[in-house]
Amino acid sequence: MLRPSTVKSCPPPYAPPPPSPLRDADATVEYRPMSDVTANPPTTTASATAKVTASASAPRRGRPIDRIGSTARWALAVAAVLWLSWCTAVSPLYWEDSSIAAFGWLNALYGLLAFVIYMALIVALVRVGRREPPLGWHTDRATGERTPRRILPERLRRRRSGIPIPADADASSEQGSGAPDSRRTRWCARARIAATHAHAFLSRWIVRLTDRRWKLWTVFLVGWLWAPTTLLAAFGADLRSQAREFSWAWNQWTGLKQPYIGFFSFAPMDIYPTAHYLWPADPTYLTDQHNIVLTIFYGATMAASRYLTGSNDWGVIALAAAQFLFAVCCTAATAHRFLNLPWMRRTDVRTARRDFAHPERGSRFRPRTFARPERGVRPALPPEAAHAGMRLAVVVFFLVCPLAVFSTISLTKSPLFAFAFLWAFGFWYELHALTDASRTDASASRKPLILRLPRRTLVAFTVANAVMLISAKYAWYVLLFEFVLAIAADRRRWATYVVAILLPTILIHGGISMAISSGAIIGGDPIESHGVQLQMIARVAERAPETIPESARKELAPVFNLDQMADAYFPQDADPVKSSGIQSKKVSYRWRSVKPDDMKNFNKAWLEIVKANPVVAMDALMAKCYGYFDIADLPYVSMNYYVDSDYVQKNSTWLRYVNHDWRERVATFADSWGAIPVLGWVTHGNFYVILTLLIGAAEVILKRWRSLAWHLPLLLLMGVMITAPANNFERHMLPVAFCFAFLCLTFHRDSRSTDGGETVEVHNHRSYNHRYEHPTAVRHRDSRQQSLHLGGIGDDSRQRDRNPGIVDVMRTYRNGVSVPRP
Repeated sequence: MLRPSTVKSCPPPYAPPPPSPLRDADATVEYRPMSDVTANPPTTTASATAKVTASASAPRRGRPIDRIGSTARWALAVAAVLWLSWCTAVSPLYWEDSSIAAFGWLNALYGLLAFVIYMALIVALVRVGRREPPLGWHTDRATGERTPRRILPERLRRRRSGIPIPADADASSEQGSGAPDSRRTRWCARARIAATHAHAFLSRWIVRLTDRRWKLWTVFLVGWLWAPTTLLAAFGADLRSQAREFSWAWNQWTGLKQPYIGFFSFAPMDIYPTAHYLWPADPTYLTDQHNIVLTIFYGATMAASRYLTGSNDWGVIALAAAQFLFAVCCTAATAHRFLNLPWMRRTDVRTARRDFAHPERGSRFRPRTFARPERGVRPALPPEAAHAGMRLAVVVFFLVCPLAVFSTISLTKSPLFAFAFLWAFGFWYELHALTDASRTDASASRKPLILRLPRRTLVAFTVANAVMLISAKYAWYVLLFEFVLAIAADRRRWATYVVAILLPTILIHGGISMAISSGAIIGGDPIESHGVQLQMIARVAERAPETIPESARKELAPVFNLDQMADAYFPQDADPVKSSGIQSKKVSYRWRSVKPDDMKNFNKAWLEIVKANPVVAMDALMAKCYGYFDIADLPYVSMNYYVDSDYVQKNSTWLRYVNHDWRERVATFADSWGAIPVLGWVTHGNFYVILTLLIGAAEVILKRWRSLAWHLPLLLLMGVMITAPANNFERHMLPVAFCFAFLCLTFHRDSRSTDGGETVEVHNHRSYNHRYEHPTAVRHRDSRQQSLHLGGIGDDSRQRDRNPGIVDVMRTYRNGVSVPRP
């Protein structure tokens, strides 16, 4: 039931428009709940469910510096949209292995259409962030009244919802009989009530099944259990290389002599390859190519499996099971933080919030059984917790999307980094929320309370960052970037960031660097970071070799064989150009004979080649990275590749005989789903990359700098995608895809808490229902008790005679001026 109150509450989804010049500017409309309307009928027809007073003056022109800042923010958003539109426009050219020189009107049309769609999405996001209607306002020409613009007009929305059109709106309705309309109205009302009851029932149980960490852990464990039990494991060439590295190192430690540097020798380091000048004089076979910590852990597990069972397969299955459990724990912990806000139960957080205006929010407890109060109470969710729809969307994505399902058992560095990044993303949100509580306390006290993470949470945050560091070599760039942004945005918690971010980075990355400098392990080849440049040189050498200056040829001769480079060039992948692979490969990179001094003039030679043929060089850049930002491009290597790769289906000892056909069917189904236009986009990583970039642009326009401080690492990961060896490699997009749903939830909550510059007072707030009933269900339940539900409203004049004020109540809900749940 709606309970009267005189306190301020959360603002509505969007603020009402300013008064129209055609109406009295000082007029206010008083709305009251249905119970008050039934008990004390008003004397006017201008009543509804809440009293909303909006003091909105005429827009004032800001200072010049504000206008410059707004222009710069919008320019940044337009630049992001132009990049996305450009990738969409040129993608059909690279599908046919063509060039931007063939750019035509059709490509321009694709780009223009993409620009309009992406820009419209940003405008809608900005409006939602400012609590305005996504489609803007609609002004009635006759009355001057402004209402939120809808996609469907009023007449169609009334017909779809079963609300009869007033007689004065359509003269033809007076000629027809009222019996069919009444019968249809009753059936529509019953169907709507039944749907509302079903929706309330499902919503209540969805919340109950996801309101604790252990429940979420159980949901993800049971939902994903089919993957490790039927597919067993998924892996590719990286795992085989790590097992080979550790085996050669173990043989050396046990005294077995093996080939090292030599013209006819071929060690595991020659596969990547790593230049011989990086190899220590004392033989060592461990490299940091796939991160040394992960290489030792994976290699030791498979070596133990070979010793105990005679094959690597049992060790591979054990590693997949361990990663599966790690993925379940990380996903459940992050979902619990975003959906249930567990830190809101802490005493210091409730004290800092100083929410004395809402005493009904203070207890955070509800009876275990309402009919048996002697059974005690249990903690209740805070009012800010996520609703059932968001919970269902998060759970369905992680349980159904092939990106998440296959990543749980894919033994490669990127999925492990993605789940660790997701785990840390939840801690960043908790720190963000605690900062809000601290600032609320600072407004009422001279000595603000600095809310810190509990010890267990701080330890978990540190472990998540440590796993990121041992899984991907570029993780230390990401963590250092996060540390700088965190200190800039929230320097009062510098100790937390030093312990959780800086200390693991120094210990792990510094320790690996010391091991490389001492000769214990072999570091990565610097040529790995020049993938974009190598692709440009190789494409020019293949498509237009006559344009390469002679001076550039001489500078590159000690490092590359340009003829072999041209033969090895593949637009989607830079690994062939770097001579990656086994013995039978193109030797374009002279890793055996190259010296450090030979690389000094590499950038100069590259720049000369780009200047000589900029079109082909630009083609090489775009062909290598456009797929990450083109929503219609299919992945070059999807996550289901690891499920039915030859390393699983053909080269394993006995694993290939277990559910061989089932793996192929699962991978084929994932491919078929992803190939469906529009419906298959949700299975691709570039879909989430594009939407994340749009949300980031909207946050820049809205000046949500503190939110951007912990969202910008997602943008840094997009830079990692561009510099990655391959185009549209889905494993590089996993962190962005996993965090996308929580990013949307954060944007929604920030939008609800944003003050749009208008004073909105709501004198009839709906309190949070302890049984987690949806507000629609509560409204229908209350109105059903009074026999005044929406479906029973007929002609306005008849209803007004029966109970004045009810029609105005329903009109208010139609026009969107409704009181939101706190």
